[in-house]
Order: sequence, then structure tokens, then C-alpha cells
Amino acid sequence: MNISRFDGRSAKRAALALVCAVTVLAAAGCDDDSQRSSSPAHQHSASRGSVVSVTPVADLDAKEVAVRLAKAGIDATQVRYGVRAHRIVYRTVDFQGKPTMASELVAMPKNDERALRVVSWLHGTEVYRGEVASVNDEAPDRATALLFASTGRAVSAPDYLGLGKGPGIHPYGNPKATVTASVDALRATRTFARRQGRGLDRRVLISGFSQGGPATMLVGKALQQGVDPYFRPGVLAPVAGPFDLSGFEAAAADDRGERSSLYLAYFATAWNRMYRLYGAPNQAFRAPYDKTVQTLFDGDHKASELAAALPKTSKQLFTAEFLQRVRHPAGDLRRKLEEMDTTCDWRPDARVHLFHARGDKDVSFANSLHCQRQLTAHGADQQLSDVGELHHSTTVLKALPQIVREFDRAR
Repeated sequence: MNISRFDGRSAKRAALALVCAVTVLAAAGCDDDSQRSSSPAHQHSASRGSVVSVTPVADLDAKEVAVRLAKAGIDATQVRYGVRAHRIVYRTVDFQGKPTMASELVAMPKNDERALRVVSWLHGTEVYRGEVASVNDEAPDRATALLFASTGRAVSAPDYLGLGKGPGIHPYGNPKATVTASVDALRATRTFARRQGRGLDRRVLISGFSQGGPATMLVGKALQQGVDPYFRPGVLAPVAGPFDLSGFEAAAADDRGERSSLYLAYFATAWNRMYRLYGAPNQAFRAPYDKTVQTLFDGDHKASELAAALPKTSKQLFTAEFLQRVRHPAGDLRRKLEEMDTTCDWRPDARVHLFHARGDKDVSFANSLHCQRQLTAHGADQQLSDVGELHHSTTVLKALPQIVREFDRAR
């Protein structure tokens, strides 16, 4: 039963209180978004990946999971179990290494298995903090987590920094923050599972869509290099990722792709906060957008609001000088972009199965070919599957059942 279906604030609190009472030894507290379970002093002293709060968000039987997947456009024939899901807030660090918190969705199958394989699902570009899996019951990433859990696996679906219940603004495209938030989410998931009497296999099945494609490779590499003493990469299955970020942003500067102005504006504002791409906003944005763009990308505006507020082309939004800088990056910008151009430039011990659609107009198929070439040069066990003439958002829907089968083969 999904407790969000109860009517009234008192019913909701009663249900949460019951869950807390039953699992007081199995979780690090419950959170109804009006109270926190830990004091600031305790939060500061605790270790990365430790659990701050746990909130039940879904309790579905197998039929209800199948209905939810069908509504999201995901093939539900692989569903085997019901699923319980929780939002977990956990401790981590920001891209500068300072303590902060982030949230994730953790989904578990309703079966009797005590030892579970774990999937790390890394979501695509989201501009609105309320759109991610841990807080939005209708989010496609919530449905994706339900799919993986319904096949008998534990799922850790981090919201990343600055999204969901995490403070601040999302450091879009920062490799260090991507890894720390995702690995610390795995640690929190393992703690939560242990307190429920369940264990997680150390070989993590990692998959992600769009922004989550390079994130998959970054997290896999970090785990292979021993960033965590327990977890190691199992299978890597990135979907439609911008693996050639330099090329992706240059194409956006030339308006070669869907939603170019939005993607490039998100990139420019986020990277300016992290790396100082420009001084005054009018050095990057044309009037009148130089007065509004930076505040639009604060995590509190929905994608529909941004689309309505921005021009359709990068040429209308950005200054000619800034677009030239994106097309021909130099100095620190070039170095930062190269770090994201080489997320596949290593030899994974685990198998890599890339998925993309040649019809993708947001992130071109050439990006996955770029990744495949780098993997091939290192002699990696890799495969690239073309899922058809599909739009970007439907690419992942088509790929998900194939990813489940790939994970099924990982014994």
C-alpha cells in the first residue's frame, strides 16, 4: 500500500509513525518533511554515506508495479515482485569537499531473498529539484527504479546534489560531485539494507540515462579504482549519454539539436558557478536574458517554465563571443571539458553495454560511438546497441528491458 494515498495529515503521520515504530532498529529515523532525525552537531560529525532520515514513499504489489510501468511506457513483462521504496537523506560532500546532504530513492523487492544484487540508477538532466525519483511519484526515474526492484534487485537512485531534498543548487556536470553523491548513496543503501536484515552484493550493476551515461562510467571507474572499500563495478549500461561533451556543447552553440538553448544555458550557468566561465552575465547572454537566466536555473523552476522564458535558439540567447568560446574552448574550460570527454577512456574490468538511438535529436548517436571507440582502444568488453529511430526520452524506455536482461546475465 502506498501511504501517499491516505487522506489527511493525521492519517499520513499515523502511517509514518507506524513504520517508524516497526523499523526503529532498521532505519536511521523517519522523516515526514516537517521533522529531522538528527541534530546539526551529529550531522557534522557523522561519516559520509550515513543515513539522516528515511521516508516511506511507495508500497506496491507486483500488479500495481506493472500498472505503474505501463503508465510510464515501460514494458512490464519482467515484473516478478512487489516493491517497497523509501526516500533516504544521507551525508555526503559537495564538489569542493565540504559536508552536505543529498537524497536518493531506495527500492527493495518484496521477496524473501536476504542477499541482493544492487543497481545504481543515475538519472538524466533535470532542472527542477522536485522532478527526481525520491520526491516525484510520477517521475520516469521512479518507474525505472520500480522496474529494477521488481526483478529482485535493490536499487539506489541518487538525486545528485542540489536536487530532491538536497540543499543548494545542482553542480550540473561536475565529475567529482557525481561520483561522491552516487557512491555515498550506495553506502547509505547498504546501511539501510543491513538494518532490514538484507545484504548487498559488492558488484554494483550501474546504469544511467543521458547525463547519467557519463555518470555511469565515472562511478564505475571510481569503484574499480577502490574509492569504496566494499563496492566494485559489475555491469555498466549507459544510455544515450553525452560522452563527447565538447562536441555536444559545440553542437548546442550551433543549434544542431533539440532544446539547444536550454541545455547550453544550464551548462553555462552551472559551470559559471563552479568555474567562472564569465564575469558579468551580459558577457554570455544577450539582453534581456542576461537579467533573468541565472535565477531561472536555481532548481526551483520547472522545465516548462524555462522553455517558456528562453528563446528557442542559442543564437538568440547568447552573445556571439560566448558561442565562439564554446565552439573553440581554450584554457581551463578546455581542460574541464576534456575531463568529461574521456569518461570512457579506460579499461573496465566489468562488461559495458551501451544503448542509444540513431533517431536521438537531443544527444546524437555519435556520442556513444565516441565512447565505444575509447573503450575499444583499451580492449574493453563492450557492445553498442542501436535501439532505433527514437526520440531522446523514449530511447531509455526501449533500452530498459534490454538492460534488465543484461543484468540477468551477470551472475
